[in-house]
Amino acid sequence: MKVSSIHFPWEKVEKGQGFFVPCLDTDAVREVGLRKAVLCRVLDARAITGIHDGFTGVLFYRLPRAPSKTA
Repeated sequence: MKVSSIHFPWEKVEKGQGFFVPCLDTDAVREVGLRKAVLCRVLDARAITGIHDGFTGVLFYRLPRAPSKTA
């Protein structure tokens, strides 16, 4: 499977949420996924390589909202 053909659902991911992409070439998937995030104007995107349910892959997520500073 080509890395460029993977669908990254950045349009639907809200702050504090994420999604896992199972893959073998984690470096390439991580790089393409973060590029697609920038193209979708998601500037708070992060990626972690890991294992989920026995599958190697990349966990993409958005940073949660910062708590409001009201006194």
